[in-house]
Amino acid sequence: MNKSKDRTFPPGLYFLLRTLPVLTVPPLVVHVVLASILPSSPSSIAFRVLLYCSSVPFCGIAYHKWRSICDALEARRLGIVQVPVVRGKLPGNFDVVTRLEKEEKDGYCGTGAERFIREHGKTVALEVLWSTTKVLTTEPEHIKSVLATDFPTFVKGPTFIAAMESMLGQGIFNSDGDMWKFHRAITRPFFTRDRISDFDTFDRHADSIIEKMKARFDAGTAVDFQDVVSRFTLDSAADFLFGVSMDSIGATPLPLPVTEAPNSVSANSKKDFAKAFADAQMHVSFRHRIGPLWPLLEFFGDKTADDMKVCYELLDPIVEKALKEKGAKTGIDVAVDATEEGTLLAHLVQQTDGRSPPLAFSRTALQTHINLIDAAIIRSELLNILIAGRDTTAATLTFATYALAMYPDVLGKLRQEILDTVGPQRRPTFDDVRQMKYLRAVINETLRLFPPVPFDAREAAKQTTLSTPNGPTYYIAAGTTIIYSVLLMHRDPDLWGPDSFEFDPERWLDSRVQQYLTQNPFIFLPFNAGPRICLGQQFAYNEVSFFLIRLLQKFDRINLAPEAQPPASLPPPSWANGSGRRPVERVCPKTHLTLYAEGGLWLKMDSASATEDAAS
Repeated sequence: MNKSKDRTFPPGLYFLLRTLPVLTVPPLVVHVVLASILPSSPSSIAFRVLLYCSSVPFCGIAYHKWRSICDALEARRLGIVQVPVVRGKLPGNFDVVTRLEKEEKDGYCGTGAERFIREHGKTVALEVLWSTTKVLTTEPEHIKSVLATDFPTFVKGPTFIAAMESMLGQGIFNSDGDMWKFHRAITRPFFTRDRISDFDTFDRHADSIIEKMKARFDAGTAVDFQDVVSRFTLDSAADFLFGVSMDSIGATPLPLPVTEAPNSVSANSKKDFAKAFADAQMHVSFRHRIGPLWPLLEFFGDKTADDMKVCYELLDPIVEKALKEKGAKTGIDVAVDATEEGTLLAHLVQQTDGRSPPLAFSRTALQTHINLIDAAIIRSELLNILIAGRDTTAATLTFATYALAMYPDVLGKLRQEILDTVGPQRRPTFDDVRQMKYLRAVINETLRLFPPVPFDAREAAKQTTLSTPNGPTYYIAAGTTIIYSVLLMHRDPDLWGPDSFEFDPERWLDSRVQQYLTQNPFIFLPFNAGPRICLGQQFAYNEVSFFLIRLLQKFDRINLAPEAQPPASLPPPSWANGSGRRPVERVCPKTHLTLYAEGGLWLKMDSASATEDAAS
C-alpha cells in the first residue's frame, strides 16, 4: 500500500512545523525591540523572556482583532450588517466553547446550537478561541445560497479537509474543485435505476439478520437494533458497491443486553471495523468543532490512528487483491473480483492502469491527481462511500423503527399497507415500493425529525453575503465557516407548523405538504441539495423501504426494552420538563458525522404468527 499520503508524525508537531514562521518571527521582533530599550538586568531579562513567550498569542489575538475591525469596516462600506455574535465572559469565548462541548456530550443532539438560535436568531456567529469565525444558520434561504445558488463560493475548505484527512483522505466528501468533480464523475454511474432497483443484495442480507433477531426474540431477549442495521447496511453497501463479502452479520454474535452479560468484544477485524469507524468519526467531528487549532490537542499523537489501523487492516487486502495487475498480495479471505462489471471498486481500479479517465473537464489540472490514484486513494474513496452507504441508512432505519415502537398506530397502518401490497411473505419489487405512499411518508417523517446528518459545514472561499427577501443582508468574510443544521431547521415551528416536533407521517399526505413544503422545498434537506446532492438518495430510500417491509412481514409488534439499555445512555429525568422532543424521547440522539442513538436502540419484537395465534 502506498503510504505517501499518510501522516508519519503527530498532528500537533506537524501543526507547529507548518506555523513555524508565525511562532518565531513575533518573539524575535519583540526580543530585538526590548533588547534595545531595556537595561541589562536580571529583572529586565526575566521580563523580556515573559514577553518573548507571550508574543505569539498576543500577535494572534491582535491579528484576529485587526481582521474583525477590517470586516466591520467592509460591511459598513457595503451598507450591510454583520452576523450577530455570541459573546462569552472569558477571553476567546472559552466559556462558550467549553459549555458547547459539555452540552454536545451530555445533552440532546444540537442542544448548544439550539440555544444559540433561540437567543440570537436563525443565523448567529461564534468566534472560537480567536480563530476563524463560525456562522451557524437554520435559515432556509441562507442554506440555499450555501448549497445551490452561490455554490462556487462555499467549499469544504482547508480547515475541514485537514480535520477529516486522517479518516477520509482525498475522497469525495473531503475534496473540492477538480478532485471533487473527478470523484463525482466516477461515482455517478453506479446509481442508475437498474442498480438501485436490484433487491437481491438487500434480500440476502435482510433475511439473514431478521432470522438472527427472531431467534433472540423467541428466547425472550432484547436486541440492539442499531447494531443490527449497522451490520446490514455495512454488508449491503460493501456487497453492492464493491463486490466485497464482509459478512459482519455472520462473523460474530449479536451483543447481549447489559442485564444479561457484558457486550462481547471480538478481535475479529470484520466486527471491530464498525466500532473503529464510529470512534474515528467521533474524533474528527470533535476536531471540526474546535477549529484549526485542533492539532494542539493531539500533540503527542493522531487520535484516529489506532481506529484507522483497524479499518485499514480490513480494507488494504481488499484493495490490494483488486489491484492484482500491480502484483499486490492479499492477506485476508474476501470475495473480490476486480473484473466484475458494475462494482465501484472495479471502476476505481481502472483509473490506475495508466489510461486517462473519460472526463470532460480540466484534464490538464487533473493529470497530477490521476497519476497518483493508487491503493491509498481507492481506500479513501471506499471509506467515503461506506459512510454514505452504511451510516446514513443505518441511522434512518434505527430511528424509523424507534418511531414505530413509540407510535403503535403508525406501525399498524404501515403494516396493513405492506400486507395489502405484497402480502405476508412475498419479496417486494421496485414497483411495489413506489406505490406504497404511507411507507414513503413514514420514511420522510423519520428523515425530517431525525436527519442522518444533523449538521454540515462549508467555508466561504471569498467575501460574499447571505440574505433573505424580508430580512437583513449579512456580510460573510472570506474564510468564514458556515455551519448549517437541517435537524433544527426540520423541527422549526415557523417552517413546519405548531406540530413540528410531533412524529406524524400524515403531514406528507395532507394539505400540510402544500402549506409548507411546496412553497419552500429547501426546508427539507435530508440528502443535501445543489451540485453536491446525495447521488445515493433513491438507493437509500429503496434499502430502507425493503428492510422495513421485510421486518413488518415478520413482526407485528415492536417494543422498546429500556431494561436492556445501558443505564448511562437513558434520557435524564430533567428531559421530562424540557423543550422540543425531550419530554417524549426514550433514547438519546447524538451525532458524530451522522446521527445515532447513544448506547444503542434495544428492542423486543413479537412474531406475527405468535401474536395471531395468541389472539385466536
